[in-house]
Amino acid sequence: MGPLAKIYARSLAGKEIVTMGGTVLGELENIILDPETGRLIDLLVKPDSEFDPTRYRREGKLILVPFSSVCALKDYIVIDEKRAER
Repeated sequence: MGPLAKIYARSLAGKEIVTMGGTVLGELENIILDPETGRLIDLLVKPDSEFDPTRYRREGKLILVPFSSVCALKDYIVIDEKRAER
């Protein structure tokens, strides 16, 4: 992603979240941002039925994945699980 790349939040809705190793975490439900700075903080992910979310922070039935763990935003949202686990 170059510095001029634009990605619209609407285009991310419903995208699958996968680890660099190819494990499917689930589907993007929403994004949490800091209202003061506009910084993206966390992705709210609806976990895949096959995925064990116990190593992740939870908010109700959703898991929280730090935006800082995102490596790529393409057909999938790819994360570095080492940076995403609690």
